[in-house]
Amino acid sequence: MEAVVNNNEGPVLPSKGKKRNWIYAKKPSGKLYNYRQWVGYGLLLFLFLAPFIKLNGNPFLMFNIVERKFSIFGNMFFPQDLHIFVFGMLIIMVGIVLFTAVFGRVWCGWTCPQTIFMELIFRRIEYLIEGDWTQQKKLNEGPNTDARAWKKLLKHTIFILISCFISNIFLAYIIGVDALLKIITEPINQHLGGFISIAIFTALFYAVFAHVREIVCTTICPYGRFQGVLLDDQSMSVAYNVERGEPRGKVNKKDEAKKGDCVDCGLCVHVCPTGIDIRNGVQLECVNCTACIDACDAVMEKIGKPKRLIGFYSLGEVEGKKDFQKSYTRQILYSSVLVVLTVVFLFLIFNRSEIDGSLLRATGSTYQTQPDGRISNLYTIEVINKSGHPIPFELKASEAKYELKLVNKIDSLAKDGTAKMSFFLITDKNNISTYKTKTSIMILSEGKEMNTLKTTFICPPGANNKHYELGK
Repeated sequence: MEAVVNNNEGPVLPSKGKKRNWIYAKKPSGKLYNYRQWVGYGLLLFLFLAPFIKLNGNPFLMFNIVERKFSIFGNMFFPQDLHIFVFGMLIIMVGIVLFTAVFGRVWCGWTCPQTIFMELIFRRIEYLIEGDWTQQKKLNEGPNTDARAWKKLLKHTIFILISCFISNIFLAYIIGVDALLKIITEPINQHLGGFISIAIFTALFYAVFAHVREIVCTTICPYGRFQGVLLDDQSMSVAYNVERGEPRGKVNKKDEAKKGDCVDCGLCVHVCPTGIDIRNGVQLECVNCTACIDACDAVMEKIGKPKRLIGFYSLGEVEGKKDFQKSYTRQILYSSVLVVLTVVFLFLIFNRSEIDGSLLRATGSTYQTQPDGRISNLYTIEVINKSGHPIPFELKASEAKYELKLVNKIDSLAKDGTAKMSFFLITDKNNISTYKTKTSIMILSEGKEMNTLKTTFICPPGANNKHYELGK
């Protein structure tokens, strides 16, 4: 069940049918928050610039699902490169899983686009227009005045404009910047589908960041639920040091009862963007944003206590296991696996052939007997230019015993272009000893072998098997 919070009384569990308690998060500050801003704004800068950067005339990043064209680091990928793309997605998934197993849900609090947009853009605009959490709460619970209406109008107008901008960037990753500019600059009736897509994504982003908010992290996103199977006693997570903090209570020199370091100020609850109380233990709703660490450290400084009452602790430490020993073996092993996968992925990207193709036997055909008695097979080939520039090419049989005869000759490929051709492989049947013989076709460019495609050649094998000849 989703935990929500009344910022004066701590987290409460809503009963069935109860209206959602809106979370008013206190404006965070502190060393870790500053680090998080550097990371977040750096990622935002990359996100906004990446579609506009071009390498070899191709977008730095583009995932055109509609036309089945993908550009990664300026290298174009087509359906024939599906194994590379799948391997890249596998690395991302494995990376997140391994990172979670070692460092908990830090991905969510520091690098997830949902958190970065919400905390570093939309919520900061809200602070600027409506004030900190107490002022926001007072404004929303107060009377409907003109000042309130103007603030709400200004805030939501800015939210819609930013959502529209994000939707355009999102679309640029799918169809490319050039196609997006056409949608923006040309008449609407020429790109009706594109404008509808922008409108839908704008409404979606606005709804998420203006209304749904933390529910994406606590309920909708499945990643938080995966933590239960990914974490163990060695996993790091933002946690409250119960042994040091309890029993909690206000600082009172006259009170002789022994108390823990927690003064029960509630700031760790007020700054939490998902509305939980970190002192209640490790919770799925915690996104490890570290806002509670900064808030608690500031209090500890004021009362002269050591920092990190709330900090990064392994689950074994939090649970107080007697025989627990901290180990870095798993971190090293997992990081090594991820490095190896990344190296293999980069090798596949930068060492693939500049010309790729698919080679098939002509549908429904076996072999043909030529007038001179030689045997021929008909093939179709589709070649794709992945070099990023126009390139000449030619086809050649890899074995001298075969003659390659083109039906339709094409000798060059445009940038990102394709070409479909048909050709015959012809040979004397005495050169063949089996009904099906493995062979291959070379794709050459200016004398350099660019790729080799394997196929089979069908032929009646030799003079001792003349009953295989066509027509006999």
